[in-house]
Amino acid sequence: HQRNPRRKSLPAGTSLHHNLRQRLAKCALVSSGMKVHMEKDVIDQVIETAQRVVASGAISANGHGNVSIRVPGAEEMYYTAATSLRDHPRSGIVRVGLDGTLLEGTLPPIQGAVVAMHTAMYADNAEVGCVLHTHSPYATAYAVAHRPIGCWVEALAMFGLPNGVPVAAYGPRGSDEAVANIRAARMPNVPAVLLANHGVLVFHRSPELAILVGGVIEEAAMAGINAGSIGGPVEIPESLRAAAIQRAMSFTEKGTQNA
Repeated sequence: HQRNPRRKSLPAGTSLHHNLRQRLAKCALVSSGMKVHMEKDVIDQVIETAQRVVASGAISANGHGNVSIRVPGAEEMYYTAATSLRDHPRSGIVRVGLDGTLLEGTLPPIQGAVVAMHTAMYADNAEVGCVLHTHSPYATAYAVAHRPIGCWVEALAMFGLPNGVPVAAYGPRGSDEAVANIRAARMPNVPAVLLANHGVLVFHRSPELAILVGGVIEEAAMAGINAGSIGGPVEIPESLRAAAIQRAMSFTEKGTQNA
């Protein structure tokens, strides 16, 4: 057998070789039942997501909320265990199985109580890669009033919420009743629900999309409340919601233009 002269061996020091060895080692440890330590890059991603949620402004003044990211290829998520997303410490990230079992880290009761809201979204949809929960002020006002947010802002139609944001009936935070209510309220292909008397839950394919949708929901809620003093918000007709989506998609397909 003659070696192909065009094919070069991958140097052992390359990042691809190193990452492959890390992944294989992790799989071996999981198979053997040994403990697997948290991965730095996933922790970095969770911290960055928390920072971007705070920077978006779609959050309460005290920063209360939580972020989780699904670990690709594993039945687990990384989750923010501090009480606030503002200046969240790296030491406060925990690793949790999608069955709710704490695998690594320290999880206080206040944050542990809502883990089931996150794991349920991952269990129900394999495409969900990130879950955000906040008490963003304007959207939470609708949640407290038990009022859904209608599609009166074009961005809702453009980013996957053409029917607005539904309200899940109240249940004690993170309880079986609360999770059942979230599942009952959730609409097909709609990546968010309002939690009655509580806040907002967003679940999407990536942290970027989840943050985007959370911001759009807060913007729509603010517009709705502001419009209330001048006659109330008016929803976009259903036929034109579809047109808004199609136009956004056509420009997305074209990509960024350069002169």
